[in-house]
Amino acid sequence: MHRLALMAAAVLVAGTTVSAADYPNKTITVMVPHAAGGPTDTVARLVSESMTRTLGQQLIVENQGGAGGTLGTARAARADPDGYTLLLHHVALASSASLYRKLPFDPATAFVGVGLITDVPMTVVGKPDLKPDTIGELLDYIRTNKDQVTYAHAGVGSASHLCGMLLQDALDVQMTTVPYKGTGPAMTDLLGGQVEVMCDQTTNTVGHIKSGKIKSYAVTTRNRLAVLPDLPTLDEAGLKDFEVTIWHGLFAPKGTPRDVVDKLAAALQTALKDPGVIERFAQLGTEPVSPERATPAVLDQHLQAEIAKWKPVIQAAGVYAD
Repeated sequence: MHRLALMAAAVLVAGTTVSAADYPNKTITVMVPHAAGGPTDTVARLVSESMTRTLGQQLIVENQGGAGGTLGTARAARADPDGYTLLLHHVALASSASLYRKLPFDPATAFVGVGLITDVPMTVVGKPDLKPDTIGELLDYIRTNKDQVTYAHAGVGSASHLCGMLLQDALDVQMTTVPYKGTGPAMTDLLGGQVEVMCDQTTNTVGHIKSGKIKSYAVTTRNRLAVLPDLPTLDEAGLKDFEVTIWHGLFAPKGTPRDVVDKLAAALQTALKDPGVIERFAQLGTEPVSPERATPAVLDQHLQAEIAKWKPVIQAAGVYAD
């Protein structure tokens, strides 16, 4: 009996090894826990297209927004750890550890990192007919009108929500926040004038800014952006040391074989050196991370550091979600 058990175990191990060696042999789903048309969706589609060419199997982006990204993330966490369901997420994965009292997954342990992708700057933008014309005028407008100002965000824990919390904290005001099921729907209402202000990633705003469809006021980086050289920083506007950039990373469910993760990481690194990806990222006001940062170990460490970073910010704001 003991010998049969050993033989069975050997067969299982051999099967796992062969499976990993043959990976991938079918379509890979990249779960984006935000609505289609948003900034994370844009990043996912650019990277997936390039990785498809490297891996020889198609990476299909699937969107499942809602609940600040926790619905799609939970689905990815429940997926088989075989490398055929991945998660492309951002800082909201880290913030969810403190924002939500109960989650169907543990953000700190549910996934293994494949690699960081990019750090995206954010922009402070307004509806087309918003009265203030400069960032100074906008900040005065917010201070004066406070909770009468409507601020759109993509859901609790989203990048736009976190940026808004920091902005309100810096101004010592509380705006009326209007949550949406994703950045795409929030931007649609901003374009239509249903809400007044939003803090959103350049991957979602640059096109609208350049076309004049929305008002643009400032960037959230320490230095001005080459793609939007006329926009001042919030630091220039008097909010000293205000800086928010939104990292994006590619994850696999915990338990995914290490050699599969390594193969995915190599394909990701190739994608981040793809001239087409680099050019498109530049047009959107961002750039790929260095190859040294696009690794499983760096993303794993970065996620833990970000969980620790956002915990006191969220606790101080007293914002929680069920």
